[in-house]
Amino acid sequence: MARKLSMLAPDWWDFTTLPEDLLNDAAKLKEKDLIQLSRDGFKVILYDTLEDFYLAEALEYITAWKQATNSKPVGICGPIGPTEQLPLVARMVNELQLNLSDAHFWGMDEWYVNGKELDASNPISFEKADRDLCFNRMDKKYRIPDSNLHFPKAHTGKYIQSWESGIRCAVMQGGQGDTKHWAFNDPVKREGKYKDAPPTPEEFRKLTTRVVDLHPITCMQNARTSAGGVVTGIPVQALTVGPVQTWIAEKVSIWHAGTHDNAFGQRLTALMISKRIMDSSVPMSLLADHPNVQFNYFRGGIGVCETEMH
Repeated sequence: MARKLSMLAPDWWDFTTLPEDLLNDAAKLKEKDLIQLSRDGFKVILYDTLEDFYLAEALEYITAWKQATNSKPVGICGPIGPTEQLPLVARMVNELQLNLSDAHFWGMDEWYVNGKELDASNPISFEKADRDLCFNRMDKKYRIPDSNLHFPKAHTGKYIQSWESGIRCAVMQGGQGDTKHWAFNDPVKREGKYKDAPPTPEEFRKLTTRVVDLHPITCMQNARTSAGGVVTGIPVQALTVGPVQTWIAEKVSIWHAGTHDNAFGQRLTALMISKRIMDSSVPMSLLADHPNVQFNYFRGGIGVCETEMH
């Protein structure tokens, strides 16, 4: 039987094309149920305060970088969204006097405009945010060398090669978007060979770092979180790290503060990963096949899937 059309963007795939019983089961999950979704290869952790939440996220950077040596460099791949952990990372590096000369960092994504990556001087540039909020705040004595900072560019070859050069990626962090993406791995358009069914998990897993068309939901979300709702100022394409690089990372750590995806979305992807229900209309669900995934929740941001009139 043909899959139903999206109720949000009929020309695209997204989570509203899933079976109703799966969506309803996700909405019924309580906080205690989320914890019980943990299994081998998938861990759910809850934090009582935002301070503890963002400190734990920042510590993943420090823990990874402390393992780096000249002969065995180690890095982390980090998101813009959330960003609150980044100044904490810089402060800890300075206070601990942590020498990062052998450490590496990969940016997850960047806007793509007029055939090239958005310049790092642009206010909405992700590279600019990483530098301003984290790396430029580190004392120059300890700072990661610029050659060890890897940001995706329109010519993706150098970025992809950095993943294949023997640098160990200890952890890839991420947030979760309203389309249930990590980085900008959005659901695809409902056209061509994907008119009647989205890419299989196996097809989606083969995607590497690339330019993507952004789902309308993603454009709306980024306008809400980063531009005061001015969606006309948000690019419609981006560069994103791909599943190929994600599966190189030893661990994938997703951070749910409640400021990006909503109460329902935070439940849906955890349920699908836990039960190994993989569907590329919910890209995050494909992490069910990654050997080491951790979902981190701020208790105050989990919310409820109940009627609340505002």
